[in-house]
Formats: sequence, C-alpha cells, structure tokens
Amino acid sequence: MRSFIFNITYWSISAVYAVVCFLLALLPGRWALMHGLRSYCRLTVLLMRHIAGIKVEVRGTPPKNQPVVIAAKHQSWGDGIVMMAKTGNVNFVCGDHMLKFPLIGHVLKKAGAIVVNNQGGAEAKASLSDGISRSQDEACERPVLIYPEGHLTEVGTGLRYRSGAWRLSQELNRPVVPVATNLGQCWPQQRWEKHAGTAVIEFLEPIEPSSDRDAFLFELEMRAETRSRTLEAEFAHQRQPLHCQHTAEPIAEVRA
Repeated sequence: MRSFIFNITYWSISAVYAVVCFLLALLPGRWALMHGLRSYCRLTVLLMRHIAGIKVEVRGTPPKNQPVVIAAKHQSWGDGIVMMAKTGNVNFVCGDHMLKFPLIGHVLKKAGAIVVNNQGGAEAKASLSDGISRSQDEACERPVLIYPEGHLTEVGTGLRYRSGAWRLSQELNRPVVPVATNLGQCWPQQRWEKHAGTAVIEFLEPIEPSSDRDAFLFELEMRAETRSRTLEAEFAHQRQPLHCQHTAEPIAEVRA
C-alpha cells in the first residue's frame, strides 16, 4: 500500500512540477528554474521518508558550490532526485530517454543539462563535447553530475564505467568525487515497488585529474563499486534481493 500511495503522489507532483518548471524556464536567467527543480527534488525526498518509509542518509560531505565532477553509482530512478536535493545547484549529464517526457526537453536545455545518446557512440561523444564547452563558460563553482555506468543496474551488480567522467575531469580540470549508494535496495531501478529502510548516499575522497584514462577509471570504479557493495551488505536486512538481470563486470577490465 505504501508503494501505491507513494507512486501516485510522486507522479502527480512530477506532472505539476513539469508544468511549473517549464514556465520557470521561460523566465530570463536560470535561478528561478534551478530553485524550482531543487524544490521538486526536496519534496520528493520528503515523500520518500514520510510515505514510502525511505530515510535518506548522507555520509561524507556533499560538494556544494565546488568545481568538481560528481561520478555516482546508478541503481535507482531516484538517484538524480536525491543527488540534486543534497548538492544544490548542480549541472548534470543525462540520457536522451528523458526527452520522451512532455515539457522536459525545454527544461533540460534551459538548465544547461548535457543530454547524450544512451547508446553511446559518436553522437554521445559530440553531445558531451558540446556540454563540456558550455560548462567551461559557466561559473566554476557549479558541480557537474554524471553516472559513469550510463544505465541503471541491479543491486549487487555493476557495468563497466564509461570514459565520460574522465573526459569531464580532464577538459574541465576538475577532481572527481565518487559516490556510492544502496538506494536500489529501497527504490529498485524504475520498479513500482518500494521498500522501507535507509538509503545511504556516500561522498568519497576525490580523485585528481589524470592523463591515464584506464588507471583513472579503474580507481573510480573500484572506489564506487566496492563501497556500494559494503553499503548493500550493511543494509541487506531491508529487503530480499531481486533477481539480477546483469552480471557484475570485473573492475580490473582494461577499457578499449
């Protein structure tokens, strides 16, 4: 019943905020729109706590107003919502699947989001390059959020980390803050059911820019995945593990 009430409430307020943020995006500047987006994310976190019984716990220090790249583990539709609620004015890299939602395309464009092709390839690289150029022209204190796996993963698994986080770090000359999470134990991927419990978002020690792509990605993946497995084990009692659709890839794999 909690899942049903939360989902109906969540999607209802999402529809309202889509219209509100679309209208805010028509105003000059970006301040009003970003305030509206953060308001939506904070309200969703409150709904998670008081309706679904999902308490969000932050460990480490969220890099608010810092020139960093945030590279986060991706287990849940709620990941980006929680991250924006906790980090404030953050730019973000997102997949083009977000454009299927009415009004969202204009909102993403005005927010400065870097929208890339989910399938990767030349189009995704071109979109990322364009986003990097725009980010170089923005105020340097605005963090950039990216999910290096590129897709949602099941709890206990991972996908090979793509090179986008490394490119952002290199070309913007910013350290990368890995983020581990177990949110998928409470809000698994895009599923309807929710599980009451504690969802941790943990900000880890930053990784400095490096010209060695493979070593950089190995370190990023090792930190985020290892710590996520630890958090999952810490809160394993919250839910029964779901059938895994992906198998975890070895983090030592050399990238092409």
